[in-house]
Amino acid sequence: MVDVRLEHPAWGGRKISRRLHDLGLGSVAPSTVSGILHRHGLIVPRAPEDKAWERFEHEQPNVLWQADFKGHFETLQGRCSPLTVLDDHSRYNLVLQACGNTRTQTVREHLETAFRRYGLPVRMNFDNGAPWGSPSHPGQVTELGLWLIRLGIRLSHSRPYHPQTNGKEERFHRSLKAEVLNGKSFEHLAHAQSAFERWRQVYNHERPHEALQMQTPITRYRPSPRTFPEVLPTIEYGPDDQVVRVKWNGELGFRDRKFKVSSALHRHDVAIRPRPAEDGIFDVYFAHHRCGTIDLSTHHATD
Repeated sequence: MVDVRLEHPAWGGRKISRRLHDLGLGSVAPSTVSGILHRHGLIVPRAPEDKAWERFEHEQPNVLWQADFKGHFETLQGRCSPLTVLDDHSRYNLVLQACGNTRTQTVREHLETAFRRYGLPVRMNFDNGAPWGSPSHPGQVTELGLWLIRLGIRLSHSRPYHPQTNGKEERFHRSLKAEVLNGKSFEHLAHAQSAFERWRQVYNHERPHEALQMQTPITRYRPSPRTFPEVLPTIEYGPDDQVVRVKWNGELGFRDRKFKVSSALHRHDVAIRPRPAEDGIFDVYFAHHRCGTIDLSTHHATD
């Protein structure tokens, strides 16, 4: 057990106890493991967390994926921003990529790789930072969001200033920092990626997870039956929809008036649908996604 602790310095007694059992090395109580580690000076008391957030998880894998960038760090050859994607049900890590930037095209390339390997989720949740959100307009659809919507993926965003909404991602980032990044330096992105891949194997296949009753994520994950389409499907709207093409800077015309939606919708067709029993209120849809609301009484559109 000392060897396991030395190999994984951030693991406590419960994780090591379960890992010994999984390796066929007998059943040792977590308290016994902790006592031995204390005697060897291998346990440092952990600071209490600020607040115990209520846990919630979806009942099946691929119902929700959470995605985010962990805060960047510097390598000898430049900045590294780790891109991470986690399955909500299983905590299985789908993407752990050392990126040199946080641009839309970079994220799209790595998500395509994940979609081809694991299939498509029903929904993805993000914070409101770029490239999946707009800090000044929370929930506003972006270029990356449009692509995901066309793939049939539903989008949601965390409430501003509430990172716990993406709590499993936040917890994953703390583990990544504690078990991979703390006290380490890297020459370049490839060096960091090599360390990420080694740890990702441990995290998904070996590391017992307390929120999973000490199971490993791989025991609860399976790929999605929804395969990645190499050609985006055509968007079709209903016969009663009023279809309008969005102009430059997100401007659209409706009822002889001009309204503003996301500029990412430039040159895309959107559907305008009246809300039942709400006179003068219309919802703006791009494919299945409601991307705005028009209120004729106030002469403006909101996201």
